[in-house]
Amino acid sequence: GSLVVNYPFDDDEQGIAIYSKSPDDAVFQQLALSYSKENTEMYQGSPCKDMYPTEYFPHGITNGAQWYNVPGGMQDWNYLNTNCFEVTIELGCVKYPKAEQLPKYWEQNRRSLLQFMKQV
Repeated sequence: GSLVVNYPFDDDEQGIAIYSKSPDDAVFQQLALSYSKENTEMYQGSPCKDMYPTEYFPHGITNGAQWYNVPGGMQDWNYLNTNCFEVTIELGCVKYPKAEQLPKYWEQNRRSLLQFMKQV
């Protein structure tokens, strides 16, 4: 896990981790930023220093393929085949947080979710 909003494309023609710009790249960046700006820890861009010390996401967002290549992913498929604008929101460095930590996750993401919905 991580703490980042990732947007299409998740794959590129070369199959390597390189920025893969979609025709709607500016819109995807706006959507991703609308979420990350409201989550202070995410927006800072270095959420998992203990686990991934070199990982950095400027403003808490990343192009999926630039982070790591995912051929045939649902996010790209939905965009290309149904014109559905989908982003992937990673909510934390720990994939399975303990139940008592869930209220903290809610507080960290409540404003982000509301801001994201306003983008409609």
